[in-house]
Amino acid sequence: MNKNYYAIIMAGGIGSRFWPISRTSHPKQFIDILGTGKTLIQQTYNRFLKVCPKENIFVVTNESYTDLVKSQLPDMADNQILTEPVMRNTAPCVAYGSFKIESMNPDAAIVVAPSDHLILDEPGFVSTIEKSLKTASKDHCLITLGIKPSRPDTGYGYIQYTDNVIDGEFHKVKTFTEKPTLEIAKTFLQSGDFLWNAGIFVWSAKAIVNAFEQHLPEMNDIFAEARPHYNTESERTHVNQAYLQCTNISIDYGIMEKAENVYVLPSEFGWSDLGTWASIYDLAEKDYVGNAVIPSEKVIMYDSSNCMVNVPHDKLVILQGLHDYIVVESNNTLLICPRDQEQNVKKVVADVKQQFGAKYI
Repeated sequence: MNKNYYAIIMAGGIGSRFWPISRTSHPKQFIDILGTGKTLIQQTYNRFLKVCPKENIFVVTNESYTDLVKSQLPDMADNQILTEPVMRNTAPCVAYGSFKIESMNPDAAIVVAPSDHLILDEPGFVSTIEKSLKTASKDHCLITLGIKPSRPDTGYGYIQYTDNVIDGEFHKVKTFTEKPTLEIAKTFLQSGDFLWNAGIFVWSAKAIVNAFEQHLPEMNDIFAEARPHYNTESERTHVNQAYLQCTNISIDYGIMEKAENVYVLPSEFGWSDLGTWASIYDLAEKDYVGNAVIPSEKVIMYDSSNCMVNVPHDKLVILQGLHDYIVVESNNTLLICPRDQEQNVKKVVADVKQQFGAKYI
């Protein structure tokens, strides 16, 4: 196993689209949302154990989730859990992890991935990451993984690529497009040179530090100044101050859309970002009339079909005459809504917070 290979797992999100299962105090990356026996962050960590030494895996998360990370990933040392005092999007998160690793090992190659994605083909994923780390080390470029689209989905960002290739497979990126309309998504699929943006990045430490210097110079200065403090007792104090100075910006917008040396690897490894209840429903086992029930010990259904049900295992639930609904209970909260209106969950969360305070959020 290559000692120059590192992984950064981004685990700071609050997963509000999975409310009420996912809550601010216990978001979806710390939940076994598919009923597999392992939480999403545990699955992500175990995947990266096949790519790099365990001491080279870092988790960046909100400081309020430190204990959750420690309890779910007990093999991680304290200095591998990088805490953020406030949410500032992905650019500061990537900067913190990358500058810390670069200060430890300037020859590092780093994979950065969200903590809450599903990968069905793990050997395919590991092979893709290893290939990307090798190319990133050799060519000092910024690599993003693109998923071959199976449908014109409006929930994903898209990456357009050219025929300019390095190492036979890594295509020069032409454009990034945030979530398009359905009509535009259809034209993307027809053109054949667009991929879904998986939000998984691979680069050499030198290349990403250089990219911050070029494209986000103020953020670069903030984290470069912290170099003497990384891996010392003053790291957390210094980084907490650094975060308060950072702008709220994504790594996609801040660097990937601007840099010249960005390449995409078209990939297929059974990926889902598990962004909505619909994505959970698509992946879950269903009965003969399309009901997905997690867990299913005490749920009885009469004349009901195509429902997504997620309730506490000790709760007896009877559904009759319900079709195409989401039924979710957690945190003393019951949510029942049509599957095709689940995009309203974020608004519901905001309304609940306004009317009843943060107790149910």
